[in-house]
Amino acid sequence: MVRAMGQAMETPAQTRECTADPEGVRLAWVQRAGDAECAAWNSTRDVLLVFHGRDFDLEEKTQAARARGLTFQTEAECLLHCYEAEGEAFVTKLNGRFSGLIFDRRQGKVLLFNDRFGAGRVYVRRGPDGLSFASEAKALLAAFPELRRVDPRGLGEFFSLGCVLQDRTLYPDIALLPAGSLWTLHADGRVEQRRYFSPTSWEEQTKLAPEEFCAQLTQLFSRIVPRYHREAGAVAMSMTGGLDSRMILAWAQAGRGELPCYTFGGPYRDCADVRIARRLAGLAAQPHRTIPIGPDFFPQFLALAGRTVELSDGTMDVSGAVELYANRLAKDIAPIRLTGNYGSEILRANVAFRPRPLDASLFAPEFRPFLAAAAETYRAEAAMHRLSFIAFKQVPWHHHARLSVEAAVLEPRSPFLDNALVGLAYRTPAELQGSPVPALRTTAAGNPAFAPVPTDRAVRLQPVPVLGSIAHRWQEFTAKVEYAWDYGMPPWLVRGVRPLRPLRPERLFLGHHKFYHFRTWYREQLSDAFSSLPIELSHLPACYAAGVPRRMVEQHVSGRTNHTLDLHRLLTLHFIDRQLFHPPCSN
Repeated sequence: MVRAMGQAMETPAQTRECTADPEGVRLAWVQRAGDAECAAWNSTRDVLLVFHGRDFDLEEKTQAARARGLTFQTEAECLLHCYEAEGEAFVTKLNGRFSGLIFDRRQGKVLLFNDRFGAGRVYVRRGPDGLSFASEAKALLAAFPELRRVDPRGLGEFFSLGCVLQDRTLYPDIALLPAGSLWTLHADGRVEQRRYFSPTSWEEQTKLAPEEFCAQLTQLFSRIVPRYHREAGAVAMSMTGGLDSRMILAWAQAGRGELPCYTFGGPYRDCADVRIARRLAGLAAQPHRTIPIGPDFFPQFLALAGRTVELSDGTMDVSGAVELYANRLAKDIAPIRLTGNYGSEILRANVAFRPRPLDASLFAPEFRPFLAAAAETYRAEAAMHRLSFIAFKQVPWHHHARLSVEAAVLEPRSPFLDNALVGLAYRTPAELQGSPVPALRTTAAGNPAFAPVPTDRAVRLQPVPVLGSIAHRWQEFTAKVEYAWDYGMPPWLVRGVRPLRPLRPERLFLGHHKFYHFRTWYREQLSDAFSSLPIELSHLPACYAAGVPRRMVEQHVSGRTNHTLDLHRLLTLHFIDRQLFHPPCSN
């Protein structure tokens, strides 16, 4: 079983190590070639730590140990020392995205843990033979074929929300380790489930005055950003035209050319992200490169789409193929990708997902109640402190999909999930809730040359009275037009522009803000992608009404309506079955 789980996670670029213990504990871990050792035994070989991820407070821990005359060869050795010195409390002092376990023979127990936000996923399966867990669902699916089925409830949430809620998964007998968990597995088979962190302690903090909050944010940000790009030559900055990546670049304080920057670009024109990022990189004396979605993407699409679904355990739909393509090119620049991800969510309390309106006529009558239930479950889960919902539910449930694809290729990092920064965000005064001002002021304090540069929405620290308002409205207009011309195109507009198809009017509207355009691609460059696939999906849950899958493909490709998101879901289900339930290497 353990070998099958390890092999399911393995790629040619990885090595695998296993250990078996007579007490009934079976462990396996995989490690990419060239990565630092992720496991360590203590000197008496009765305590083993396996750690997957990164602790961004490690430097402070290492310095404290060095002051006591201790040195460590690897991060795992340092963290194991922390456990031996502090016991289970050491987990509360970790800062980053991670999961791990400690096998303590002395006390006859295994500790299973993850980070306080649940960004470091652990999939759990309870069975008659005990508890099984893995950092990837595909490992459990490989070891236990009976798990290879889709939960209609989870599928309804996936269709409606883009993710599964309540620490459930698409697979009915596989759950997630909740955020901030520290589970104890005892030798007698008992499982003690605990959470070592509760957001209540942050929620109960007093709000700061606006000036004090901005001052503390600037001071804290200047201190934590260097933690995230210490490895000179191995880190590159993924830039956009928004607020958050420029905030990082302003405080990176990197020497000339030390922090290369790049931005993903589309096939039509340099989008706003590319133009603004190039300007900011120049002001910071850093090189900038545009990574375009080139014509070679389209012949690779089906392979990339299948790999996307496999790498994400089915959490990312096939649109993530474009992310996989771009991140592979980004890795050629640097193996670590520093990003502004989570900035708008944490600093401006942006809720990034909500129930989507769906055409009920597309679905089988017996499946429709699961779509309605998804919206009700979401409303119940969201009825709490807004920032706690974002940090402890949206991050592990919704943001995991895209993160999992990125993390399979390179190492994504963002200071916006730093423990100290999230804790401070809870003290945002009411006057600044949702405001860009704190980010703009922090950016200007780090690099004053950035202050006049507008964002992709024409927002700047000191707005130009008339021209600034016109620019902002124009950017908002072009963003809405691009949405309406792409995956958001309503049926009436599809019918209206169909006669203009030979003139390719999309070239006027697409590419101003986005770098991928699947509505057009499915109709043109990728129209043949559906011809060789068993679109009816008769072997999966009866979610669609009879004949609907084939009809959706024909209507979209012919230009009669817009089924972009529906086709994303359709292809994703196909690849869940092909890549996860019936992988080529399975028996």
